[in-house]
Amino acid sequence: MKAVLLLAMKSAWARRLTLSIALVAVALSSALLLAVERVRHDARQSFGQSISGVDLVVGARTGGVQLMLYAVFHSGAATNNIRWESFEAIASNPAVAWAVPISLGDGHRGFPVVGTTPAYFEHFRYADGRPLAFAAGQPFAGVFEAVLGSDVARALNYRVGDRIVLSHGMAELGPEHADKPFSVVGVLAPTGTPVDRSVHVSLEAITAIHLDWVGGAPLPGLSIPPEQVRKFDLAPKEITALLVGLKNRADVFRVQRFINNFRGEPLLAVMPGVALDELWQTLGLVERTLFAVSALVVVVGLAGLAATLLAGLNERRRELAILRSLGAGPRDIFLMLTVEGLAVTALGTALGVALLTVGIALLAPFAQAQFGVHLTLRPPAGDEWRLLGAILATGLFASLAPGWRAWRMSLADGLTPRS
Repeated sequence: MKAVLLLAMKSAWARRLTLSIALVAVALSSALLLAVERVRHDARQSFGQSISGVDLVVGARTGGVQLMLYAVFHSGAATNNIRWESFEAIASNPAVAWAVPISLGDGHRGFPVVGTTPAYFEHFRYADGRPLAFAAGQPFAGVFEAVLGSDVARALNYRVGDRIVLSHGMAELGPEHADKPFSVVGVLAPTGTPVDRSVHVSLEAITAIHLDWVGGAPLPGLSIPPEQVRKFDLAPKEITALLVGLKNRADVFRVQRFINNFRGEPLLAVMPGVALDELWQTLGLVERTLFAVSALVVVVGLAGLAATLLAGLNERRRELAILRSLGAGPRDIFLMLTVEGLAVTALGTALGVALLTVGIALLAPFAQAQFGVHLTLRPPAGDEWRLLGAILATGLFASLAPGWRAWRMSLADGLTPRS
């Protein structure tokens, strides 16, 4: 057996240029399949870590996925707002440790504006419970002060001290609140979450910029200058959603039932993890389709390996015949061709893992900054090992055909010249 293995390695090395093409195909297809699995796993984990330490997300009654999309990821729109009195009732529940209100609907050059309170910077967590940190400046304190996410500051080249104007609605060219500019007082450090793509202002600021607006448009002939807004009651009347943290997580179902049965107005409270699981189930078809395409690429690459070995048999007929004449049996020939194909598959998968590692090392910062997906640089684990095993098993199966074809070649067939 050892002699057969050595013979297979020497034979493969003698044909290294031909087999290198199949090797590259197997490596690229293996890297693609592993990359899809790694991105799928890390994307799910990154989405799940976009908000940490929040026990309940509360909004107007709608679907749980829709609530998470607009309240946490700032995608889509709420079906309705929540009255401020309802927020106060929930925040005063004995089981609630803290509650952070969120008001959405305005934007700045395509980025969402989040109206909230300073408690947002104190209680919001992401990843494994990491708090928000400031790359520059501090939280807002005045009415017309804004804190920018890292993506907003980088994309628009803003710094602390710059002045910005908010627009009504999320449209990039929507009507602006040009008469009430904001001063940038802080820039948050990157988090890889929707926080990076948000502009944060106070709830009072949201009320102030809409004092002279009705029905989504400014009142004709009325303009309240910024220095006079403090003469008005800037207490919010409505909010879009709220994030709730409990004193004891064992009370989560009781508080959730209290909110879902709230008599003041129809509300919905969802646990972030449960809602995100529903979201991934919705995207399950896309995941499976992408995985199937990647698996098909691997099959094509291994089929190319089998075709390369089969095509090379005609050139190796005399070589195999000489081996038979020197005492190599059909079983030895079969094992030599099979081991040769399996060796190329194993080297290809190893090279694919190396390509994946290099790709993640190079692209992880880009994926974190642009998509909020934290790609982990680590050895294969879990399902990835099973995929590697499946690739090797498929490569072994693909190598059986050349081995079986070589086994059938007779000594006379190899030594007798064709007429």
